[in-house]
Amino acid sequence: MNDQETSMALANFLLQIKAIKLNPAQPFTWASGLKSPIYCDNRITLSFPQIRTFIREAFTKMCIKKYGKPDIIAGVATGGIPQGALVAQELGVPFVYVRSEKKSHGLNNQVEGIVPTGSSVVVVEDLISTGKSSLAAVSALREKGAVVKGMMAIFSYCLEVAAESFKENKCDLVTLTNYDTLIQKAVAENYVREEDLFTLMEWKQNPQAWSDARM
Repeated sequence: MNDQETSMALANFLLQIKAIKLNPAQPFTWASGLKSPIYCDNRITLSFPQIRTFIREAFTKMCIKKYGKPDIIAGVATGGIPQGALVAQELGVPFVYVRSEKKSHGLNNQVEGIVPTGSSVVVVEDLISTGKSSLAAVSALREKGAVVKGMMAIFSYCLEVAAESFKENKCDLVTLTNYDTLIQKAVAENYVREEDLFTLMEWKQNPQAWSDARM
């Protein structure tokens, strides 16, 4: 299975199990307050052994192909923790995870686990929206002396703000599937009507303006 076939197959899985929901007529409200015609919760994939295995194997293949075998796999809390742990187990390498911010008690750790200076690290995420929290994890690992080779995620909304942020932070990003592939699959399999396609693409071009118009 090539990369495009993997992307299409995973998009179909995510739609089947409703890990990704599309509803242009009744937008979802994200934690940030942003209105969106799409909502993604990849944690649901963990409840489906076949899909969980598919993601683990696809991540492992992607990691070796793109970055080689790293010294460490790091998962971003919270969604990236179980996915990263599965990949680390498959590769037979150590695993650490990174919080969104330092703990306010105990040892005040942000990175949980051992990261020797100079260690090569591949970071695993479940979802990329703006990239802010994901890149905060990359920054925390670099502060520990890690050499971050890149980040892998299950899904990306393909927002321009994220692409710019990853470029500015000199962090490579690869994903198993993405918004464009998902929409293509959703229309083909009748998860959404073709007349909704314009709305879905309009949101992607300017999520904030789309959201503001529906407040």
